[in-house]
Amino acid sequence: MKSFLVAFAATTIIVSLYFIFKKAGKKGWEAFVPGYNFFVWLKIIDKPWWWLFLLIFPGVNILMLMVMCVNIATVFGYRKWQHVTLAAFAPYFFLPYLAKETDLKYVGTLDKKKQKRSSLLEWRDAIIFAIVAASIIRTYFLEAYTIPTSSMEKSMLIGDYLFVSKMSYGPKVPQTPLSFPFAHHTLPFSNNVKSYLEWWKLPFLRLPGFGEVERNDVVVFNFPAGDTVVVAQQNESYEQIIRDYAFQLRQNDLMQKKEVQSESFYKKMAREALWRRQDIIARPVDKRENYIKRCVGVPGDKLEVKKGILFINGEMADIPEESQYNYIVKTKDNINPSRLKTDYLVNYQDQRRIKGGAGYIIPLTFENYKKIKETPVVQEVAPAIHFDQIKNVNHWATPFLVEMDPMYYSQFRGATNRIFPNADGFYWDVDNFGAISIPKKGETITLTEENIPLYKKIIGVYEANDFKIEDGKFFINGEKTTTYTFKMNYYWMMGDNRHNSQDSRFWGFVPEDHIVGEASFIWLSLDPELGWFDGKIRWDRLFSGIE
Repeated sequence: MKSFLVAFAATTIIVSLYFIFKKAGKKGWEAFVPGYNFFVWLKIIDKPWWWLFLLIFPGVNILMLMVMCVNIATVFGYRKWQHVTLAAFAPYFFLPYLAKETDLKYVGTLDKKKQKRSSLLEWRDAIIFAIVAASIIRTYFLEAYTIPTSSMEKSMLIGDYLFVSKMSYGPKVPQTPLSFPFAHHTLPFSNNVKSYLEWWKLPFLRLPGFGEVERNDVVVFNFPAGDTVVVAQQNESYEQIIRDYAFQLRQNDLMQKKEVQSESFYKKMAREALWRRQDIIARPVDKRENYIKRCVGVPGDKLEVKKGILFINGEMADIPEESQYNYIVKTKDNINPSRLKTDYLVNYQDQRRIKGGAGYIIPLTFENYKKIKETPVVQEVAPAIHFDQIKNVNHWATPFLVEMDPMYYSQFRGATNRIFPNADGFYWDVDNFGAISIPKKGETITLTEENIPLYKKIIGVYEANDFKIEDGKFFINGEKTTTYTFKMNYYWMMGDNRHNSQDSRFWGFVPEDHIVGEASFIWLSLDPELGWFDGKIRWDRLFSGIE
């Protein structure tokens, strides 16, 4: 229905232009020639031919067409605010109205030399073209981005302001071009009012760029698990919220000594309860949350994590110099929080005390790990590699980890399936994961009961197939099959703060149509935990590159 309305509105405008062109002294048939009709339109409203280039950019072209509709009204003498408003926001009504006017006369544009323009009009034109220029730059070249969490520390810090290069991998053409300028998915000063309309959607198209995503690039991408969003918990995976709630319902039945039901039963109950109690919305790919992580695996790679160490194609992967892991620090006495921050670069929000005053669980780079070991108040430092803690239950740090993060250990035992592929039978954790193969465009795999949890979402969601499993057999778009050929490339993203990052280990592969751009350079860095006179501005990070 929406497609029909869009087509009807476009046809109405073109037919109206046929009559309007004739009344402006042009040939009516010129309105029906794609591309050339815009050139004639610009001649009628006395605008430069190079405006045609602005019409190439989806999103920007909507604004330009609004401007051109306003100008077509003014050259025929319709210059009141009512006319201008209707021409800009309802051209499918206003242009037919102009076309049917029998006494419509072309009066041309105002002579700027003879008639002084008001300062209001001057400001209007300046603002419009500032929006047009900024929209082109933001959508197709460079976009500003802020680091909101510690998932990339210490390579990137909370409060880093950076530019993301859209040209590195080629800019994506907006898939929902009808949107409010400079707003990502929500209107300013609102909680859940969409900043875009889905009346007109475009297929995925990436324009030529300087290269492709490479291993170890720092990449900005649309959150793959952000297709369905619980408004009150926008940064959490909808499916994981369901899994956690279903687990809670099951635990309640166990505690009350009721009969335990199937997993699907609890998930159904959790989903129904969530939809009753919460506002839930769906977002198209280009309007999902922007995430920033390091690409550690590219299409065709085999990836595995063993005892916290990442292996790619059987070899240990490069470790970013400023990456960090969690460590359990056993101390004789408390350490001043400001000292942990200044001497060992541990944010206040990451300073987790162990109950009973025995020490801390904190993230450290390797250099700061060596440095804190030499501190007199420190008795022992152990890396919080969860494999070691679970296998060696007598290790002194184990009780502290379980006490500090019980949800983490419940997920290790498969309780809430927090780790990808979020299915029974896969008891991986953040430090011991895989091995898995990262899908490559054109690659064909054999589908089995063992590997289908890894690729089910790719087949049914990312690549938009009707995928069903019936009696142990696989059906894609109604046809029984035992193989599948991938339509897109996929990537594996991980944060440099390896124990404090929600990344591909939790929600899986990142499709190529979710890739936004490459983190280019930091132009400003502000520490949100410090005041302006306490070192808030990190001067050493200004205009620094990203590695």
